[in-house]
Amino acid sequence: MIVILLRLLLFAAIFFIIFTIIKYLLSPRRKLELAHEQKKTYFLDDQKNVRKNFLLTYKGVLFEGEKYLGTTDRAFDVISIFVWTKNTSELKGLTYDDFNVIERKIKSAYPNAKIDWKSPIKEFLIKKQR
Repeated sequence: MIVILLRLLLFAAIFFIIFTIIKYLLSPRRKLELAHEQKKTYFLDDQKNVRKNFLLTYKGVLFEGEKYLGTTDRAFDVISIFVWTKNTSELKGLTYDDFNVIERKIKSAYPNAKIDWKSPIKEFLIKKQR
């Protein structure tokens, strides 16, 4: 009887370990961190939850965006997005075209949104537009 109980306990432990490994490998947060380390582009967002900020990594820079709900001609939708980075020293080397790529990536998810950047990116983009 104890042998069967120990076998079941061992089987449950193995199943739990395999389940935890698979859950970790498929985690969107892990994919974001991996893309950030490899300086790739990854967009992590829960589009169903307007209150939850999105995270975007591009060329090793992690951006965060805050979404605001409003009305469009046909429905309620995200109409305004504020984007910033916590570590401005990572912005070194990014060009005006890079910020256009980031905006296009955000616009593909939220086509009705107006994107506003926080300092110092906002000042950089204003200078470039002149």
